[in-house]
Amino acid sequence: MGETLHTLAELGSTDVSRRALLGSVPFVATALMDPQRRWLLWLLENEQSAHLTAVTSGGPAERVYAMIAMFDEMDNRFGGGQVRSSVVHYLTAEVLPMLQRSGIVDRQRGQLFTAAAKLAAMAGWSSYDSAEYGLAERYMIQALRLCAEGGDRVLGGQILAGLSHLATSLGRPDEGVALARSGLVTAKNAGSPLGLMRLHAMAARGHAALNSPVEAAASLKAADAALDASAGPATESPWVRYLDHHYLEAEAAHCFRDLGDARRAENLADGSVRANADRRRRQAIGQSVLATAYLQQRRLDEALDAATTALGLLGTVHSERSVQALRDFHARLEPYHAEPLVRQFERQARPVLGVA
Repeated sequence: MGETLHTLAELGSTDVSRRALLGSVPFVATALMDPQRRWLLWLLENEQSAHLTAVTSGGPAERVYAMIAMFDEMDNRFGGGQVRSSVVHYLTAEVLPMLQRSGIVDRQRGQLFTAAAKLAAMAGWSSYDSAEYGLAERYMIQALRLCAEGGDRVLGGQILAGLSHLATSLGRPDEGVALARSGLVTAKNAGSPLGLMRLHAMAARGHAALNSPVEAAASLKAADAALDASAGPATESPWVRYLDHHYLEAEAAHCFRDLGDARRAENLADGSVRANADRRRRQAIGQSVLATAYLQQRRLDEALDAATTALGLLGTVHSERSVQALRDFHARLEPYHAEPLVRQFERQARPVLGVA
């Protein structure tokens, strides 16, 4: 574990103070094979230890968890690009040194490892949100290694869900499905139906991107069943309490968009947009998916209205994922390029999307 702490400390230090040395770190799908293998081996060796991890009050772990909650709130409101450097600095300057010191009782030490794993995963997500895809992959891999030391299977499953999302979004949906399946094996006995719901949704996203409607439908059905099995956020791990049926609506909308079922994509995206008025990133992404669903039905005016709303939201949230969702819509506008309203939208979008 000392090697993981050292690697993460070096990565974070270089990220914060000498970013130019990192260059453009590429995402490498094959680099995920060994971490998955190691994680699954850890599961086999610790198969009797599945449980829902609780957070005790007092001590350094409680303070770290409070900081995590603050970072989460900022991320939801303003996007990962606004919090990434703060997360990385806190992880490397405050939390990793705690883990390297002796004198912390075993229970607190395990919780600190779990908290460090969550922060490393947040560094990964916020790097993803800043279009630093290779860096996101590196942080998430180290998060998975820290999570094994903390023993939190729910968080381990969520880190694998994040890696699945990353792989699918970057054109490797086959790897996205494999990572989601590893996450399902991880979390199946961890007492978190909401965690399972998200993993089934990630599998569905991968299947949809592979144009496998039967498999995508089966995964969405399993996600619905997991959601129904949850007794509510209060009974769940703190890592998944934000997940709800509106989250599943948004993911299902992506699936049906990719499968060409525009009417279902529209209905689900519209529901997600209405329910997430206080989450700007979800709003921006949802409006872009809604715009695409309208466009797939040749409802150009409504599509451009939704896309313009998404464009306005991008002025308040620093999220490359949100920008990429709108770029996806823009690419689909090519057959309508001669339309005056489309040209007007493209002029408005140029500063944000960088389109010609």
